[in-house]
Parts: sequence; C-alpha cells; structure tokens
Amino acid sequence: MPKVIAVLGVGPGLGLSIARRFGREGFMTALVSRTETRHASYRESLAGTPTHTYAADVTDPARLEAVLARITEEAGEIDTVYFGPADIAGPGPVPLTSAGADTVRAAFDAIVSPAARLVEAVLPGMLERGSGSLLFAGGLSGKYPMPMLGSLAPASAALRMYVLTLNAALRETGVYAGTLTIGGLIERGDIHREFTKQDHGFEVGTLDPDVIAGKAWSLYVERDDAEAEFTAMATV
Repeated sequence: MPKVIAVLGVGPGLGLSIARRFGREGFMTALVSRTETRHASYRESLAGTPTHTYAADVTDPARLEAVLARITEEAGEIDTVYFGPADIAGPGPVPLTSAGADTVRAAFDAIVSPAARLVEAVLPGMLERGSGSLLFAGGLSGKYPMPMLGSLAPASAALRMYVLTLNAALRETGVYAGTLTIGGLIERGDIHREFTKQDHGFEVGTLDPDVIAGKAWSLYVERDDAEAEFTAMATV
C-alpha cells in the first residue's frame, strides 16, 4: 500500500505542488478544499497519482474530524499531513495600532486553533505507529515584524513557534513536524490571483510553489531542520 499524504487547504498553487511532489515519490494523495469546484482539474493535473478529493472546511472542528476519518477509511492511514488553508474571502489584516483584542483573537481562532485541532486528531495515531509527518505553511510575519500584515502577525508568530516547539517535543518519537515560512505571493495560488487583480501601489515578489514543494519533500526526508524559509521580499 502506498503512503498517504493529506493536503488540507489545497489550491492551485502550493497545495497542488505539494501533492504533485509527494505523488512523484509514490504517495497516494488526499486533497481537501472548501468546495469541490476544482477537484476534477486537480485530479487531471495529478494523472498517474492515486488521488482522492474531499470538500470540507478544515477550520470547522466537526468537519475536520469527519474528513480525516473519511480519508483514513477510503485511502488508508495518513502518513503525512500538509496544512495550509487560506481564506481569501475573509477580512484582511487590521493595523495593530487600531486592532482590539477581539480582532487579534479572531486571527488566532482562524490560524492557530485549526492547526492545533489537526495535531490533536492525527498525532496520537502517528505516535502509536512511531512514524508520520506534520507540515505547515506559515507567513514570514511570524518571524520578522511586518506592520502591513497587522493583526495577522501575532497569530503567524504563534503558529511558527507552535510547530517549532512541536518538532522539539517529537524528537526520538519517529514523528516529524516542520513549517514552511513564506514571504511573498505564491505563483498560481488564489491569493496571488486576487492580489494582482488591482493596483495596490506597490509590488510584492513571487515564489515558485514547485520550489517550495521540493523543499517540503527534503524536510520530510532529512528531518534535520524544523523550518524552511522562503522570501521574495527585498528587506525584512
């Protein structure tokens, strides 16, 4: 039986590149996004790779639990999870100088809590087997002060430290956790598409999702580093 990677929050950019890269290594892919609108095109893009597709909002606790159960039943035990959902329809960042406590907390609820619930759901089985990997996508504002990302930055920092600490806690267990810290617009991705629809008065560099996915595979194989950083920003 092939190993299974669950790609949660798959899109046409990094999520699909992750699935393609692991699929080349013989993984079966389980792709999860909020709707099934683009699932046929994803399966076509992954021709030759055994692929299951699911529609679920993985930021919803009940739906996350249900889709993980379906993946396990239909595809098999999950060896690796990539977690990278992004809500492009949600509210944008609010400047920290005007963001109240509720605004900052909302970012934690949208970014950190779903990641922790995912770990809560899949980690016990991984520890029991003594194998498995947890990969997360995070923002560069979690490492460097980036005022333009305002209320999202504290939650990004919390997610980054959560994964780094999880990595340290999992040493000697056979289970790996790592984070992809990303600064820039990911080509072919939904955020890139939406951002470039209008002139913002400034430019943001782009990143090739295939390059990031290649590094994700290296993290999975080598397990020496807890983080890989990618930036298209001139300064941070």
